[in-house]
Parts: sequence; C-alpha cells; structure tokens
Amino acid sequence: QVQLVESGGGLVQPGGSLRLSCTSSRGDFSSYAVGWFRQALGREREFVAATRWSGGNPYYADSVKGRFSLSKDRVNGAMYLQMNNLKPEDTAIYYCAVGRPITSTIATSGAYYYWGQGTQVTVSS
Repeated sequence: QVQLVESGGGLVQPGGSLRLSCTSSRGDFSSYAVGWFRQALGREREFVAATRWSGGNPYYADSVKGRFSLSKDRVNGAMYLQMNNLKPEDTAIYYCAVGRPITSTIATSGAYYYWGQGTQVTVSS
C-alpha cells in the first residue's frame, strides 16, 4: 500500500503560477511512474502529465504543453508539477497517482494503482 499526499493548490489569478507537490509514504516512488490527473466539476477525470521516477521522457496533455512541467526532488522524494500561465479552464481538483503503466497507457487513469486525496486549484480573477 502506498499513500500519496498532494499539496500546493490554491486560488490564483489567470496568468499566475502554482507548484503542486506529491510525496509518498514510502519516501520515494522507486519503480513507479507518477502521474497527475485533474477533474473539473461535472467533468471526467483527465490526464495532465506523467513520468517514470527512474527516468525517461515526461508526457503532457496537449492542453498543458508549454505551460506545465514535471520535476523530481530525489532528496525529499517529491514529484512537482509546476503550472505556469494558468487559465480558468485549469480549475480542477488535481490528483497525484502512481502505477506501472506501459508507454501506451501512461495517460490512462486505470493504469495507476494508488491515488492521493487531491488538491484544489482555482484560477479566477
């Protein structure tokens, strides 16, 4: 069992930035891939970004490419999602998840085993 904790959400104006963090009860993410998903009110959960903790290319949804980026803190065992130039349509609950997806399923929520409780991001003026 892996427990995940997200933090860093909040209220920000359009064009602003936030950095979300995800940490694991195991201290790091070892052989897992770490994914970020989001769910807006009344909408289905959607993929945002993911990468394998051991290395490799990150993957981003088209809607966030060029604005969001992933980074790893191997000292503290944290995965960060840096979100820049935020737009009102980025408003959602953001979830961190871990799993061992193959490349073709890395953007699929069903490929992830453990999920955090989510953190609210609201982009509004």
